[in-house]
Amino acid sequence: MVAHLERCEPKVKHLLLHSQHTHRMPGAMKTSRTAVQQDAIALAGLRIVVGCLFLIFGQYKVLGTQFTLHGGFQWWINKFLQDGSAYPFMVPVLTGFVLPHSTAIAFLVAYGELAIGLALVLGVLVRMASVFALIYMITLLFSSNFPGHGAPLWEYFGASLDHSVLALCFATFIVAGSIDVFSVKKYFGKRSRGLHKSETGNSTE
Repeated sequence: MVAHLERCEPKVKHLLLHSQHTHRMPGAMKTSRTAVQQDAIALAGLRIVVGCLFLIFGQYKVLGTQFTLHGGFQWWINKFLQDGSAYPFMVPVLTGFVLPHSTAIAFLVAYGELAIGLALVLGVLVRMASVFALIYMITLLFSSNFPGHGAPLWEYFGASLDHSVLALCFATFIVAGSIDVFSVKKYFGKRSRGLHKSETGNSTE
Protein backbone atom coordinates (compact mmCIF):
# COMPACT_ATOMS: atom_id res chain seq x y z
CA MET A 1 0.00 0.00 0.00
CA VAL A 2 2.79 2.40 0.96
CA ALA A 3 4.74 1.50 -2.17
CA HIS A 4 1.64 2.16 -4.29
CA LEU A 5 1.22 5.63 -2.72
CA GLU A 6 4.88 6.42 -3.35
CA ARG A 7 4.46 5.48 -7.00
CA CYS A 8 1.37 7.67 -7.31
CA GLU A 9 2.91 10.70 -5.58
CA PRO A 10 4.87 12.02 -8.62
CA LYS A 11 1.73 11.77 -10.79
CA VAL A 12 -0.30 13.71 -8.22
CA LYS A 13 2.36 16.43 -8.04
CA HIS A 14 2.40 16.64 -11.84
CA LEU A 15 -1.39 17.03 -11.96
CA LEU A 16 -1.31 19.73 -9.28
CA LEU A 17 1.40 21.69 -11.10
CA HIS A 18 -0.47 21.37 -14.40
CA SER A 19 -3.66 22.61 -12.71
CA GLN A 20 -1.87 25.63 -11.22
CA HIS A 21 -0.27 26.44 -14.58
CA THR A 22 -3.64 26.21 -16.34
CA HIS A 23 -5.22 28.59 -13.85
CA ARG A 24 -2.43 31.09 -14.32
CA MET A 25 -2.52 31.03 -18.14
CA PRO A 26 -5.66 33.17 -18.73
CA GLY A 27 -4.20 36.05 -16.71
CA ALA A 28 -0.85 35.79 -18.50
CA MET A 29 -2.53 35.63 -21.89
CA LYS A 30 -4.69 38.63 -21.02
CA THR A 31 -1.60 40.60 -19.99
CA SER A 32 0.15 39.60 -23.21
CA ARG A 33 -2.83 40.67 -25.32
CA THR A 34 -2.99 44.00 -23.49
CA ALA A 35 0.71 44.64 -24.11
CA VAL A 36 0.35 43.81 -27.81
CA GLN A 37 -2.68 46.11 -28.08
CA GLN A 38 -0.82 48.94 -26.37
CA ASP A 39 2.08 48.51 -28.79
CA ALA A 40 -0.32 48.58 -31.73
CA ILE A 41 -1.98 51.76 -30.43
CA ALA A 42 1.40 53.46 -29.91
CA LEU A 43 2.57 52.51 -33.40
CA ALA A 44 -0.69 53.65 -34.98
CA GLY A 45 -0.47 56.93 -33.07
CA LEU A 46 3.05 57.52 -34.41
CA ARG A 47 1.82 56.72 -37.93
CA ILE A 48 -1.02 59.24 -37.67
CA VAL A 49 1.22 61.99 -36.23
CA VAL A 50 3.80 61.54 -39.01
CA GLY A 51 0.94 61.49 -41.53
CA CYS A 52 -0.39 64.79 -40.17
CA LEU A 53 3.07 66.33 -40.58
CA PHE A 54 3.14 65.30 -44.22
CA LEU A 55 -0.37 66.64 -44.78
CA ILE A 56 0.86 69.98 -43.44
CA PHE A 57 3.97 69.80 -45.64
CA GLY A 58 1.98 68.86 -48.73
CA GLN A 59 -1.21 70.89 -48.54
CA TYR A 60 0.34 74.34 -48.98
CA LYS A 61 2.43 73.07 -51.91
CA VAL A 62 -0.65 71.60 -53.62
CA LEU A 63 -3.11 74.39 -52.82
CA GLY A 64 -0.66 77.17 -53.68
CA THR A 65 1.54 77.75 -56.72
CA GLN A 66 4.64 79.31 -55.14
CA PHE A 67 6.42 75.99 -54.60
CA THR A 68 5.47 74.33 -57.89
CA LEU A 69 5.16 77.11 -60.49
CA HIS A 70 6.90 80.18 -59.11
CA GLY A 71 10.37 78.97 -58.19
CA GLY A 72 9.88 77.74 -54.63
CA PHE A 73 11.30 74.31 -55.33
CA GLN A 74 14.22 75.71 -57.36
CA TRP A 75 15.01 78.15 -54.55
CA TRP A 76 15.49 75.28 -52.10
CA ILE A 77 17.70 73.30 -54.47
CA ASN A 78 19.88 76.34 -55.19
CA LYS A 79 20.10 77.02 -51.45
CA PHE A 80 21.34 73.46 -50.82
CA LEU A 81 23.99 73.95 -53.50
CA GLN A 82 25.09 77.42 -52.38
CA ASP A 83 25.29 76.47 -48.70
CA GLY A 84 27.32 73.37 -49.49
CA SER A 85 24.76 71.25 -47.64
CA ALA A 86 24.46 68.67 -50.43
CA TYR A 87 26.71 65.63 -50.28
CA PRO A 88 29.38 65.88 -53.03
CA PHE A 89 28.01 62.90 -54.98
CA MET A 90 24.54 64.55 -55.03
CA VAL A 91 25.73 67.86 -56.53
CA PRO A 92 25.84 66.62 -60.17
CA VAL A 93 22.43 64.96 -59.68
CA LEU A 94 20.90 68.21 -58.43
CA THR A 95 22.50 70.38 -61.11
CA GLY A 96 22.29 67.96 -64.03
CA PHE A 97 18.90 66.31 -63.46
CA VAL A 98 16.79 67.91 -60.71
CA LEU A 99 17.09 71.58 -61.75
CA PRO A 100 16.48 70.95 -65.49
CA HIS A 101 13.29 69.06 -64.56
CA SER A 102 12.44 71.17 -61.53
CA THR A 103 8.79 71.90 -62.35
CA ALA A 104 7.85 68.25 -62.87
CA ILE A 105 9.76 67.18 -59.76
CA ALA A 106 8.15 70.01 -57.74
CA PHE A 107 4.68 68.66 -58.59
CA LEU A 108 5.87 65.13 -57.77
CA VAL A 109 7.13 66.32 -54.37
CA ALA A 110 3.97 68.29 -53.59
CA TYR A 111 1.45 65.60 -54.47
CA GLY A 112 3.74 62.86 -53.15
CA GLU A 113 3.88 64.45 -49.71
CA LEU A 114 0.10 64.86 -49.69
CA ALA A 115 -0.43 61.26 -50.79
CA ILE A 116 1.97 59.96 -48.12
CA GLY A 117 0.16 61.99 -45.46
CA LEU A 118 -3.27 60.69 -46.51
CA ALA A 119 -2.04 57.09 -46.64
CA LEU A 120 -0.56 57.26 -43.14
CA VAL A 121 -3.49 59.06 -41.52
CA LEU A 122 -6.12 56.78 -43.10
CA GLY A 123 -4.07 53.59 -42.75
CA VAL A 124 -4.33 52.75 -46.46
CA LEU A 125 -1.36 51.40 -48.48
CA VAL A 126 0.88 52.30 -45.55
CA ARG A 127 3.77 50.03 -46.50
CA MET A 128 3.85 51.24 -50.10
CA ALA A 129 3.66 54.88 -49.03
CA SER A 130 6.39 54.28 -46.43
CA VAL A 131 8.73 52.78 -49.05
CA PHE A 132 8.44 55.90 -51.22
CA ALA A 133 8.68 58.15 -48.17
CA LEU A 134 11.83 56.37 -46.99
CA ILE A 135 13.45 56.90 -50.41
CA TYR A 136 12.32 60.54 -50.30
CA MET A 137 13.84 61.09 -46.83
CA ILE A 138 17.15 59.50 -47.83
CA THR A 139 17.24 61.70 -50.96
CA LEU A 140 16.61 64.82 -48.89
CA LEU A 141 19.22 63.74 -46.35
CA PHE A 142 21.92 63.45 -49.01
CA SER A 143 20.75 66.66 -50.69
CA SER A 144 20.70 68.93 -47.64
CA ASN A 145 22.42 67.43 -44.56
CA PHE A 146 26.11 67.34 -45.47
CA PRO A 147 28.05 68.58 -42.40
CA GLY A 148 31.13 69.58 -44.39
CA HIS A 149 34.49 68.07 -45.28
CA GLY A 150 36.54 66.96 -42.31
CA ALA A 151 33.58 66.91 -39.93
CA PRO A 152 33.74 64.29 -37.15
CA LEU A 153 31.53 61.24 -37.50
CA TRP A 154 29.02 62.36 -34.88
CA GLU A 155 28.26 65.53 -36.87
CA TYR A 156 27.07 63.39 -39.78
CA PHE A 157 24.45 61.88 -37.48
CA GLY A 158 23.62 65.22 -35.90
CA ALA A 159 23.21 66.97 -39.25
CA SER A 160 20.96 64.20 -40.55
CA LEU A 161 18.37 64.35 -37.75
CA ASP A 162 16.01 66.49 -39.86
CA HIS A 163 15.39 63.49 -42.08
CA SER A 164 16.95 60.40 -40.46
CA VAL A 165 14.39 60.33 -37.63
CA LEU A 166 11.50 60.33 -40.10
CA ALA A 167 13.34 57.75 -42.21
CA LEU A 168 13.50 55.45 -39.18
CA CYS A 169 9.76 55.96 -38.64
CA PHE A 170 9.03 54.93 -42.22
CA ALA A 171 11.32 51.91 -41.91
CA THR A 172 9.33 50.91 -38.83
CA PHE A 173 6.02 51.27 -40.71
CA ILE A 174 7.38 49.04 -43.50
CA VAL A 175 8.43 46.27 -41.11
CA ALA A 176 5.63 46.46 -38.54
CA GLY A 177 1.88 46.25 -39.00
CA SER A 178 0.84 49.78 -38.04
CA ILE A 179 -2.72 49.43 -39.38
CA ASP A 180 -3.99 47.03 -36.71
CA VAL A 181 -5.86 49.93 -35.08
CA PHE A 182 -7.03 53.40 -36.13
CA SER A 183 -7.15 52.62 -39.85
CA VAL A 184 -9.85 52.79 -42.50
CA LYS A 185 -8.88 49.33 -43.75
CA LYS A 186 -9.30 47.82 -40.28
CA TYR A 187 -12.64 49.61 -39.76
CA PHE A 188 -14.18 48.44 -43.03
CA GLY A 189 -12.71 44.97 -42.51
CA LYS A 190 -14.51 44.65 -39.17
CA ARG A 191 -17.70 46.09 -40.64
CA SER A 192 -17.71 43.67 -43.59
CA ARG A 193 -17.07 40.72 -41.27
CA GLY A 194 -19.95 41.87 -39.05
CA LEU A 195 -22.29 42.14 -42.02
CA HIS A 196 -21.18 38.70 -43.24
CA LYS A 197 -21.91 37.16 -39.83
CA SER A 198 -25.30 38.88 -39.74
CA GLU A 199 -26.20 37.59 -43.19
CA THR A 200 -25.02 34.08 -42.26
CA GLY A 201 -27.11 34.16 -39.08
CA ASN A 202 -30.21 35.27 -40.97
CA SER A 203 -29.75 32.58 -43.61
CA THR A 204 -29.53 29.83 -40.98
CA GLU A 205 -32.76 31.00 -39.40
